[in-house]
Amino acid sequence: MPVEGGKTDMERIGLFSEMEYVTVGDKYVSAFNRPFNEAASKNKQMLPGGSKEMSNLQAGYFDPHFVRIFEGEGYVSLNQVRRRHMMEEAKKNLGKAFLPSSGDKKPCGLGSYYGTLGGPVPFFSAQSKPREKYEAPGKNLYTNPGKKGTGYGYANITIGKQLTHSADFYDAPKLNYKKENEEHHRLIKGAPFKLNLYPREYFDTNPYSSEKPLPPIKKTEKKELLSHPFKPSSPGKKAGGMKAGTFDPYPSHSADPYVVKLANQISSKGAKIFHPPGGPKSRPIESIMTMNVKRALNMKNYKTASVQSC
Repeated sequence: MPVEGGKTDMERIGLFSEMEYVTVGDKYVSAFNRPFNEAASKNKQMLPGGSKEMSNLQAGYFDPHFVRIFEGEGYVSLNQVRRRHMMEEAKKNLGKAFLPSSGDKKPCGLGSYYGTLGGPVPFFSAQSKPREKYEAPGKNLYTNPGKKGTGYGYANITIGKQLTHSADFYDAPKLNYKKENEEHHRLIKGAPFKLNLYPREYFDTNPYSSEKPLPPIKKTEKKELLSHPFKPSSPGKKAGGMKAGTFDPYPSHSADPYVVKLANQISSKGAKIFHPPGGPKSRPIESIMTMNVKRALNMKNYKTASVQSC
């Protein structure tokens, strides 16, 4: 629409014409049914023919035949190139090559100066220098000729005088100790003093020590062992109704005459009758078989016990 100034919107933006709408009038196609590459499904497509593997054959390369890098190039000899380089280097020499006057000298051993530039060195010469005539020094001063011997078993070879012999008894230390002991016991009066209040430890060093004399040793009586086992004179008697198995004979019958009881011996109705106390009553006891079954079959192994027993 025109604005103030006489210019339209298109003229004000700077475009020659309004942009066209490409998809005007086209049918709607959802994005789900729209192909990813529409051009790939139209017209003819390129068929690469499969992948090729690298090999020594020409089929592994892109070109139909092997192409040389230097096509139509002449053969060059490396030996000829090397000779040309040597000739160019030889032209740079100003004169002839240096040749020594004589060949190299080889040494003829260690310490030899043959073949060296400087020659022999007089300082390292093995020849002896001139020396003055040797004069032997004078002899030492001798006051007395040396004494022979090592000192063990030889007399008069030491600096001092020889020691004189003094007699020494063989048992002198033993005799002196005996005299001193006798003199010590002679000066002692009475028995040694002992105090009962002398401090002691909590326990004696030896709890079994005693000053009392020991009792005489008891002699153990040796029992005479029977060489043969004891056998009764006759076999044991079996108990029977006739009392034949007892040690004592059956007691003889004693006549008991009938005697009427007195009135004081008959118990009255008011007197208490003696009732013996009730003894321990019996209880139901489980048998040994039942106890063994309960030990072998318990709440932990009652499922597997029957399988193991089978």
